[in-house]
Amino acid sequence: MAPRALTVDDLPGLLAVQHACYGEGFVEGAEVFARRIASPAQCSLVLEDGGLVCAYLAAYDSVLGKVTPLHGDFEAVPQPDTLYLHDMAVLPALAGRGLARALLEPLWHQAIARGLRRSALVSVQGSQGFWERHGYAAQPLHDAAQ
Repeated sequence: MAPRALTVDDLPGLLAVQHACYGEGFVEGAEVFARRIASPAQCSLVLEDGGLVCAYLAAYDSVLGKVTPLHGDFEAVPQPDTLYLHDMAVLPALAGRGLARALLEPLWHQAIARGLRRSALVSVQGSQGFWERHGYAAQPLHDAAQ
């Protein structure tokens, strides 16, 4: 499986992955993702297995501290310096097979090629340990909407 850019054609599969992974309060709708895909800031990736979406990583270029809230749009900024990881999900049946790293590594390389100096995220649903294993460190939030 090789990652590729997320497109609107992937939205039904992306929603199926979300529903398999998240509680109802964290599921973001197709209309939200369609707006994000249309944003010049977005750089999201998807993995397919046999033509079915099995994992995705929703991400965008921004500036440190400008975080998209849940259900929010990815807004372009004039001089981005940070790759923000908004949401990553892997079908539970495929967990532990390296799909997260298969999405993260190419996205990090692409961000470096675009001149971004850092990567950040907001950890939810008890995922802090997962993100720490991938090189992220906890920082205080400056805006509760994040």
